[in-house]
Amino acid sequence: MATKMSLTELDDEIVRSMSIGAVFSDFGGKINSLDFHRKDDLLVTASEDDSVRLYDIANAKLIKTTYHKKHGADRICFTHHPSSVICSSRHNLESTGEALRYLSMYDNRCLRYFKGHKERVVSLCMSPVNDSFMSGSLDHSVRIWDLRVNACQGILRLRGRPTVAYDQQGLVFAVAMEGGAIKLFDSRSYDKGPFDTFLVGGDTAEVCDIKFSNDGKSMLLTTTNNNIYVLDAYGGEKRCGFSLEPSPNTTIEATITPDGEYVISGSGDGTLHAWNINMRNEVAAWNSHIGVTACLKWAPRRAMFVAASTVLTFWIPNNCSKPAAETGSTDAQAGLQFEQVGQ
Repeated sequence: MATKMSLTELDDEIVRSMSIGAVFSDFGGKINSLDFHRKDDLLVTASEDDSVRLYDIANAKLIKTTYHKKHGADRICFTHHPSSVICSSRHNLESTGEALRYLSMYDNRCLRYFKGHKERVVSLCMSPVNDSFMSGSLDHSVRIWDLRVNACQGILRLRGRPTVAYDQQGLVFAVAMEGGAIKLFDSRSYDKGPFDTFLVGGDTAEVCDIKFSNDGKSMLLTTTNNNIYVLDAYGGEKRCGFSLEPSPNTTIEATITPDGEYVISGSGDGTLHAWNINMRNEVAAWNSHIGVTACLKWAPRRAMFVAASTVLTFWIPNNCSKPAAETGSTDAQAGLQFEQVGQ
């Protein structure tokens, strides 16, 4: 299944040719989140069955599964180390307060607990340049952490469901909040407050996902009512927008290709769609074959994306694919300020 196709070669025809190259259907529930490692050919998933699973994406192979019955597995992201992840908890949050864990997949150990959030974490991202990471919770707070210390480094209190993302250079981070407002912060001096605010004109739905393009020029937003927007990351102008079918009780995810040219998204009717950002036109629509896709990400260095519901699928250009064998089936306010938190 491996494909080393250069991402600079992506065009409408190649995107249109994407099809399923591998399927993993042995999950005991919905896949809550997934993440690619930035440099290694690795994927990690967190699922409702309390499992965290590590995959070799070059060969579409499951490397390791660990179970986390006490805390569960909800949001997940890689650290810079290929066998270490940050995972948010689904269970026993009130009794333990352990909303986030720093896990070693190598020896199935918890390296550190991060306490502070009172409710479930719904957004999680790692800085691409250092040991900082951010979390947004249903307790209406965003927290900044450092992998090396237990104590929270900064808190932003806000209204609504917070969503967080670093840009690919780690210089800026975005926080989405109530009313469709996106606040941009300098990651080196976030305590000074946001340096800019973008509003998605006319759409006040909550933003449930933010992604920056690799070149930092575009920002991809997905809202809870299944609208997708691409904004100019410098001025906030809307470059394009797309509406998908509603998906009650499931938030969809969209992804942007590493060259910044295409957006891929799920939809409430179980389809997947691809658009050319510059031409603002749809170039492909597929049956996902797995129902409503809740998790969707394009691999950082490959012509490949993964889509997941209760099943995980790897999509690659058709000229590289083998027959899709089933695998593993047996088994908001201008005055917002961060609070400095003492260590």
